[in-house]
Amino acid sequence: MNFFQRRKILKKVNFLDLHPVRVLQHEVRDDGEINLLMPRFKNRLSASLFQPPKKSHFIQIKLDHFGSQTWILIDGVSSVTDICNALRQQFPDEMKPLEETEERVTKFLSLLYQERYISFLEIDKNATQ
Repeated sequence: MNFFQRRKILKKVNFLDLHPVRVLQHEVRDDGEINLLMPRFKNRLSASLFQPPKKSHFIQIKLDHFGSQTWILIDGVSSVTDICNALRQQFPDEMKPLEETEERVTKFLSLLYQERYISFLEIDKNATQ
């Protein structure tokens, strides 16, 4: 599905009603926070030709504690609203007004989507139809 088709779907839907789905793998660091694992090369031929033998096959993207908790809550079942409510319960002192939480989470998820680290269930459903 190309950019314009995805954009058309996203324009019709309220962002808070979307269901994010992880695209990348992750690992948990010693401090309990998340590293996203982005492959250095997309296809096997490039990886076999250009991958240095002693380097990792993944680029690690470190998330802070808010980003890590948001990443953990992304399961394909919970909507963005559910994620905002769960974050407000986990961090009651740091995220007081609901509007601030929703704005912060939607900006973060939009960034993850733009970088292709996540997708949305609604887009995936329309792509298979």
